[in-house]
Amino acid sequence: MKNSVLFSAWLLGTAALASAAITSEQAARLGQDLTPVGAERAGNAAGTIPEWTGGITTPPAGYTVGMHHPDPFAQDQPLFTVTAANIAEHEGQLAAGHIALMRAYPTYKMVVYPSHRSFSNPQSVYDATKEFATTAKLNADGNAFSGALRGVPFPIPADAREVIWNHLTHYRGLAAMRPIAQAAPLPNGSYTLVQFEDEFLFNYNRPDLTLKELEESNTLFYFKQTVLAPPRLAGTILLVHETLDQVKEKRRAWVYNAGRRRVTRAPDVAYDNPGTAADGQRTSDQLDMYNGAMDRYDWKLVGKKEMLMPYNSYKLHSDQVKYKDILTPKHINQDLARYELHRVWVVDATLKPGTNHLYARRTFYVDEDSWQILAVDQYDSRGQMWRVSEAHCINYYDVPCFWSTLEVHTDLQSGRYLALGLDNEGRMYDYSLKRTPADYTPDSLRREGIR
Repeated sequence: MKNSVLFSAWLLGTAALASAAITSEQAARLGQDLTPVGAERAGNAAGTIPEWTGGITTPPAGYTVGMHHPDPFAQDQPLFTVTAANIAEHEGQLAAGHIALMRAYPTYKMVVYPSHRSFSNPQSVYDATKEFATTAKLNADGNAFSGALRGVPFPIPADAREVIWNHLTHYRGLAAMRPIAQAAPLPNGSYTLVQFEDEFLFNYNRPDLTLKELEESNTLFYFKQTVLAPPRLAGTILLVHETLDQVKEKRRAWVYNAGRRRVTRAPDVAYDNPGTAADGQRTSDQLDMYNGAMDRYDWKLVGKKEMLMPYNSYKLHSDQVKYKDILTPKHINQDLARYELHRVWVVDATLKPGTNHLYARRTFYVDEDSWQILAVDQYDSRGQMWRVSEAHCINYYDVPCFWSTLEVHTDLQSGRYLALGLDNEGRMYDYSLKRTPADYTPDSLRREGIR
């Protein structure tokens, strides 16, 4: 089968079910010919994508919680490298953004390794996915959903917004703290490191939460971000209550300003407002590749395709690598990046008439196994490629969950990029964090700021 964008054969017949729950017969396929969260279990006909056999279920020998995660595929050798010189040989498996990067920067390359379907989640996520598969449905013109908890709400999607909701809700643990850094190098490679301490509680994943309570709270997750450095920004804290239906109720956000020692509402932490300390290199809704309301775009589910995507990026996660090794001029050090052939859902979003956003069009490439967005092409109002985003992901096998270790947003027009999530020189994520919703109130933010 050629790699043209098309729906997989097993999807035929579901298109008419857009915005409706799937049937019990369809749900019965989960854990059978489909994985527990809806991917095709089988490999591809060419044998270049393997069968999913459960992903990583046992950490490598010698690993203990708190370590940077050792690369379980360190012995792999590259299969080939894609550069501007051989784009034509691989064009059918390349995102438009990757092609644009190679044409813009002679040093940009994609080193391709054997594919490993490393995604895994706790059994509770698989059980919840199947339990609610027949009750989950889109509401409010796709801007909200109901009838699902703790699992992937739409494991057999028939609507582009269902795919995006799967990304927004995909399992990243229950609660965690992330000490991470961010840099936006100038074209000459110089940069200032911004250091954060992020923490979150995924309300959607709470084992004690009911469907009624989720609907009444209208809260997907709680998020808090403290800026630790540089000194001019240190002490600023952002608190977010991520609403399930952001058209009905905007994202609730507050900021503690260290200089004024005050907590104020932050009404503009959404859409194309600038990201925190990102030097204008990303929008608010680019964090974690895409977040927030979908109401400013028309969404199209293009289909599924075999594509070369960043995957199993343990080299970029390693504590044997320094930030300066990663942060090179124009783009990150591509010798440390890893690409594999995987099946992805392709979703295209075009700006609705009468609305506004910096990006007139966005094309998303969503991993079929984990529902993590792996790459995004972003276009300006002239239809020109503007920014290309990549999520370099790993399996955090102590949880387990599949999530980015480094987000990179490359700006083709300015010659700059943003690297967010740098963790090589810091402590590892703490997934043992114990939190409740009471820890994420404006009063708790005020008390923390004053301390």
